[in-house]
Amino acid sequence: MQNKKFFSTTRIVMIALFGALAGLLHIAKFPLSFAFPGFLEFDFSDIPLFIGTFALGPVSGCLIVVVKLLVKLVCIGTSNFFVGELANLLIGWAFVIPAGLIYRHWRTMKGAVVSLAAGSVCSVAVAILANRFILIPFFVRLYGGWDHVIPALKNLFPSITQENFYLYYLWLSVLPFNLLRCLVASLVSFFVYKHVSRLIDRINRKISPEGAKVGASDIAVIAVCIAAVLLLFLFALLRFFLWD
Repeated sequence: MQNKKFFSTTRIVMIALFGALAGLLHIAKFPLSFAFPGFLEFDFSDIPLFIGTFALGPVSGCLIVVVKLLVKLVCIGTSNFFVGELANLLIGWAFVIPAGLIYRHWRTMKGAVVSLAAGSVCSVAVAILANRFILIPFFVRLYGGWDHVIPALKNLFPSITQENFYLYYLWLSVLPFNLLRCLVASLVSFFVYKHVSRLIDRINRKISPEGAKVGASDIAVIAVCIAAVLLLFLFALLRFFLWD
C-alpha cells in the first residue's frame, strides 16, 4: 500500500486490526502431539502477520508482532516471565524485517515468493537459536535441572538423554515444526494477500481521499489506537504483577 504519510489513519487502524487478529489466533493454539512435543503448540497467527507485513511494510509488521503479543499477555498472561514472549518477538521480527524489505523493493509474484522464502528461513533460524540459547536454558534453570524437560520428549524420542537432547529437539522438533508453521502461513498469505491489499486500498481511499488534509477524525482514530496499545501494555503489566 502506497501512502505519503507513514502513520496514516489507515495504517494505524490496519496495524491494530492485524495485531488483534494475530493475538486472538495466537491464543487459539493447539498441540500436534503426534509429531511434536506438547509444548510446541501450533497456531495460525503468522497469517495476519505475513499479510500485514506485505501490505504495510516491515516497520508495520514489527508493530503488528508487538500488538499480537500484548493481546496475548492481556488475555492469558505469561507462564514463563516473558521469556517465551521475547523469543516469539524475535522469531516474528526475523520474518517481517527481511520479507518486508525484499517485497517493498520487488513487488511482483516472484518477489513475493522470494520474500516469503527469505523471511521463513530467517524465522526458522532464529527459532532454533532462541530455543537453544533462551528457552531451553531458561526452563532447565526454572525447573532446577533436566528432569522436568527431558520426559516431555520421551514419548517421541525414547532414547533421548541430556547429552543428545539438542540433537533430537532442535533438528527433529524445532526445525520441522517451524518449517510447517512458515509453510502454512506462507501458502495462505500468498493466495489471499492481493485480495486483502485491494480491500485496504479501498478503505484507505474512503478514510483518506487523495489530497485530503488530516482532520479531527483522523487524529481521533490515531489517538484511540495508540491509547488502546498503551492500555494493552498497562493491563499486561498489571496482570503479571497483580493477578498471576
